[in-house]
Amino acid sequence: MYETILFPTDGSDHATTVAAHAINVAATRDATLHVLSVVDDRAFLVLDEDRIERVRDDLEATSRSAVDEAATRAADRGVETTTAVDTGHPAECIVDYAATNDVDLIVMGTSGDEYERNVVGSVSQRVVREAPVPVTTVGPSVRSD
Repeated sequence: MYETILFPTDGSDHATTVAAHAINVAATRDATLHVLSVVDDRAFLVLDEDRIERVRDDLEATSRSAVDEAATRAADRGVETTTAVDTGHPAECIVDYAATNDVDLIVMGTSGDEYERNVVGSVSQRVVREAPVPVTTVGPSVRSD
């Protein structure tokens, strides 16, 4: 039923818990796990031109580290993985990635930072509304064991 699973990660502590769930589903279903991290380009709106490149590089490095960590954990469980780092609005990039890569299921966390939830709106809420496939959300109180 699920051959391709997408795990979007922001590299947070909660994402580690969500990764455990995504990896478990992929291992159980013998599915390929796609790990995606999105550099939120809205972070660049308040920066001076001379700082944008340095901040972008730092954020991309953080995103790359997050996807590599999740891919390593998946490989340790024998799960085939594909990794990607994108730049843009996280919800849009996640939905586009799922559609473009024939994803069957998205497994993602529900907690973001307070600004994101209160001002911009939850990424996970938007993905749930717009995704072309089922979305499993993992709340912050769920344990990884």
